[in-house]
Amino acid sequence: MRIDLSEDNLPLFEALSSNVRIQIVHLLSQKPMNIRELAEALGLSSAIMTMHVKKLEKADVIRSEMMPGKGGAAQKMCSLHMDHLEIAFPQRNVTPRYSRRTDVSVGHYTDLNIIPTCGICTVSKVIGIFDDPRYFLDPERLNAKILWFAQGYVEYKIPNFLMNSEEPEELEISMEISSEAPLTNSDWPSDITFFFNGLKLGMWTSPGDFGGKGRLNPAWWFEDVNQFGLLKRIIIKKDGTFMDGLKLSDVTIDQIDIRNPHWSFRVAILEDAEHIGGVTLFGSGFGNYNQDLSFKLYFSKSAQDTNGTKGN
Repeated sequence: MRIDLSEDNLPLFEALSSNVRIQIVHLLSQKPMNIRELAEALGLSSAIMTMHVKKLEKADVIRSEMMPGKGGAAQKMCSLHMDHLEIAFPQRNVTPRYSRRTDVSVGHYTDLNIIPTCGICTVSKVIGIFDDPRYFLDPERLNAKILWFAQGYVEYKIPNFLMNSEEPEELEISMEISSEAPLTNSDWPSDITFFFNGLKLGMWTSPGDFGGKGRLNPAWWFEDVNQFGLLKRIIIKKDGTFMDGLKLSDVTIDQIDIRNPHWSFRVAILEDAEHIGGVTLFGSGFGNYNQDLSFKLYFSKSAQDTNGTKGN
């Protein structure tokens, strides 16, 4: 996750300004834990631990959901929601950056190979029935805002409006994404591979398929299936491809045919992956982030082309 150094992010800075809460993050990076387990691990009371957990929840560092425990009693199970944080400090005397953004709905794929379990829905209804790949070709798929499958891929085509006078510097691709487990399971790793213009960008292992309650899900959405994902950002730069600041591969922006009139982007679960745990893509109206697939190209302009106006 990348944030600016601003007052808007004070709740996050405050949440991390505690030795106890830093220790909680380290514990949850190993596995999900309930309040009692966290309290025992750090030698605190459950009441004090609940206070610390609430601060981390408010800052979106962790997620919690009520789950049945031993003897049927409900327990609050906590899991790490943020796996990387990058703080952008203000800079001086830097040449203005220009950008152009294109958003693509999750249902606007142009190629696919879907192996169940699977499903596809608009914000108002399920398209067809679950676990039948034929409905991924239903014309109504263009209105889809969530989809999931166990293995295979979906591929999108994106128009490229880069001008000859513009020099590409970085391409940022962002999406809300998770694994696809039977029902939900926060400990359900899945190796998800990304391709751009036919070139493999790299693989990321999703930690799970998260239950609880997605903030944006429509009221009719089922409580025991995919609820929300993680917001992941892939950035292709001059020195390689990165996800949330961590290097995925050595693929650079000069290698991906960035000046092609259109781009292709594929999200895949490969048959030879170590963890075949499926994938869920969340669009606007589902999950926790009100966005579809987003492609943002940063570029520079020659002096005669700037005219004092920035891009989007």
